[in-house]
Amino acid sequence: MIGTARQFTRLFTRPKVARPVGWSVVSRLPVYLVSLALILVVRDQGGSYPQAGLVSALYTVGMALGGPLIARRMDRAGPRTVLLTTGLAYPAALVTLVWGTGPAAPAQLELAVLAGIALPPASAFMRTLWARLPLTDEERDTAYLWEATLAELLVICAPLIFAGVMIVGSAEEALTVVAVVGGAGTIGLALTPFPRTAPDDASRSSPQAPQRVWGPLADRDVRALILVVGVASVPIGLMTLAIPALVGDFGSPGATGVVYACWGVGSAVGALTLGHLQSTRPVHERFPRLLLVYAVGAALPVTATSELTLGLALAVGGAPIALVSACEMTLISRLADPQQQAETFTWLSLITVTGDAVGQQAAGLLIDPLGARTVFPVAACLCLAAMAAAFAFRRRFAHPLAPNAHAI
Repeated sequence: MIGTARQFTRLFTRPKVARPVGWSVVSRLPVYLVSLALILVVRDQGGSYPQAGLVSALYTVGMALGGPLIARRMDRAGPRTVLLTTGLAYPAALVTLVWGTGPAAPAQLELAVLAGIALPPASAFMRTLWARLPLTDEERDTAYLWEATLAELLVICAPLIFAGVMIVGSAEEALTVVAVVGGAGTIGLALTPFPRTAPDDASRSSPQAPQRVWGPLADRDVRALILVVGVASVPIGLMTLAIPALVGDFGSPGATGVVYACWGVGSAVGALTLGHLQSTRPVHERFPRLLLVYAVGAALPVTATSELTLGLALAVGGAPIALVSACEMTLISRLADPQQQAETFTWLSLITVTGDAVGQQAAGLLIDPLGARTVFPVAACLCLAAMAAAFAFRRRFAHPLAPNAHAI
């Protein structure tokens, strides 16, 4: 853990790196809690669960529709204008939704879509920044390990922050605070001096460069990686639904939050304790090996006999998840066209969310007839399928790092 912390420290002390990293963390706070917060807000307004679910779903649809387009604009025009625009539009849409509309109002549904479209692309920006900086392979691995670890920490901490704000106010006030803070973080990120190789003017497509309708998905190697990532994301959704169901079978549904948190904590601790070892093998060889460990971890909850042993199984089994995510980001940084990196990272995020959603739907269909415990072997089998695909595509994934645009 100390070794990984030192690697993070060396990375963040590079010239002009610490401030973008800090602002990006603030900007990304809303990402992991707004869907849940919208449900709570609509319920507080007197809406039904179906109405609340519709608002949350439309927000997700907006993210899916707008994410690639926003990222493509950032690739072509540079990040500053895009970050400033979304940093203002995103909180404005959410605040108007909260205080200016009510359940079932058409304006509320429209604003939910607009807020999803306007979600600031801070993650895509930072991951593109790491791809363009003149880093060694080990430093780049560390950068994407940080991105994966941060995601796990935000999954754990962001809902706690939201709950803390709700203690002194309503769900509406809590969402307003989170939206404004996230927007301020995005504006701060946009106004921060970027490192010399940041994707600003250098990332703009030249007028002569052909623009493909499908963008990065026209590249077969990128499509191969997206396929692997999509399959590997389904087990997350399967387990997301199976965990509370299994805790309920043990007779203690109130322990669901604590048990579920063990999974995220295990992933974060795994990244911090094992991350410094990840560069001992090339990433295209490391990726299928980690997916194999991921498969073993997905099967471990089958052995659980109580809430305690389930939490332990999830903590141990979750250890490779952030490491797998870091490998995915490193591979995308190598395979992506330098002029389409932000959009490529956005597609990676979208396929991850889609796989998660498919997994949750599949788990819902499996749990009632077969029981929660049977979902975990299914998740493990899908991890093995992803591992087999990653192994089959390993030569495609062995490409050298894409040329960087070094001048601003």
